[in-house]
Amino acid sequence: MKQVLDFEKPIVNLKEKIAELKKFTSESEIDLTEEISTLEQRLAVLEDDIYGNLKPWQRVQMARHAERPTTLDYIDELFTDFLEFHGDRYYGDDEAIVSGIAYYQEQPVTVIGHQRGKDTKENIRRNFGMPHPEGYRKALRHMKQAEKFNRPIICFIDTKGAYPGKAAEERGQSEAIARNLMEMAGITVPIICIVIGEGGSGGALALGVGDRIHMLENSTYSVISPEGAASILWKDSGLAQKAAESMKITSYDLRELGIIDEIIPEPKGGAHRDIKMQADYIRNVLEKSLQDLNKLSEDELLTQRWEKYKQIGEFKEL
Repeated sequence: MKQVLDFEKPIVNLKEKIAELKKFTSESEIDLTEEISTLEQRLAVLEDDIYGNLKPWQRVQMARHAERPTTLDYIDELFTDFLEFHGDRYYGDDEAIVSGIAYYQEQPVTVIGHQRGKDTKENIRRNFGMPHPEGYRKALRHMKQAEKFNRPIICFIDTKGAYPGKAAEERGQSEAIARNLMEMAGITVPIICIVIGEGGSGGALALGVGDRIHMLENSTYSVISPEGAASILWKDSGLAQKAAESMKITSYDLRELGIIDEIIPEPKGGAHRDIKMQADYIRNVLEKSLQDLNKLSEDELLTQRWEKYKQIGEFKEL
C-alpha cells in the first residue's frame, strides 16, 4: 500500500518483521519456521482486533483512503459494455459525475456515480469528486432517459459534498440538487444507491433517493463532514474525531437508525485491499435488490419508496 493509516502501523510493522524473518530463513541455514508461524498467528489476531473494532474516525479515514476503489473501478468489475454519456445539454460536462448505460448480468441498466481522482492531476480534473450543477443535471438527464427505456438505475455515492464555489452557486447548485431529490422520488424504475466512500451532505443526497440504500462497511454518510461539524459546534476543526463519534455517520449507526437497508462487508483492511472481492460483495447485494425490485409494478415501487422515507426519523407531539 502507498498510504498507511496511523492505526494500521502496528500491523504493517509486524508484517515487515515477518517478511524479514522469511528472507533471513531463505538466505541462511537457520530454520525460523516456528517463530514465523507464531508471528503470523499474532498478526491474524492483531488484524481482527484492529479492523474488527474500528472507531468512527478510523472509518472516516478508511472512506477517504487514497487507494479506495472509485465508481469507474466498480463499473469495470461489475458491468459489461459500459457506454459513458457526457454533458447536461445546458452548460457543459462535469467529470465529477460519471454516467452511462451498461449491462448487469445481461440486463440493461443506467449507472451513475461520483468520481474522484487517483492522483493530484486526476483529482483536479474531476474537482476532487465534488460536482457542479451541470453534474447533477447530467445525472438527472440520464435518470429520465432510464425511466423512458425502463432501465433500473444504480448510483454510486462517493463525495465530500457538492462544490461550494461561486460559479457553482451562480449556475444553480442548490436548485439542481433540490430538483434531483424531487425527480428521483417519482421516477418509475428501480433505483439502487450504494455509498462506496464518503457520502457528504446534499452532494450525496442528489444521487441518494432510492428504493434500496446500501453502504460499504467502512463508508460514511452525513449531513456535513466531521471537520465542518467541529468548526460549527466547537469553533475548532481539530476536534473532527470527537465530532465523528457523535454524528452517527458510520454504516452501523445508519442501519440502526433505519436510514440504510444493508451493510456491504469489506475485505479485511478495507475495499482497497481486494477490489475483486469487494466487487463480489456488491454483486451479491445488487443481484438480490434487482430481483426484488423488478417484481414490483410502478405503483408498488413508488408506494414502497414513499413508505421507506416516511418512516425515517422520529418525532414527538407535544
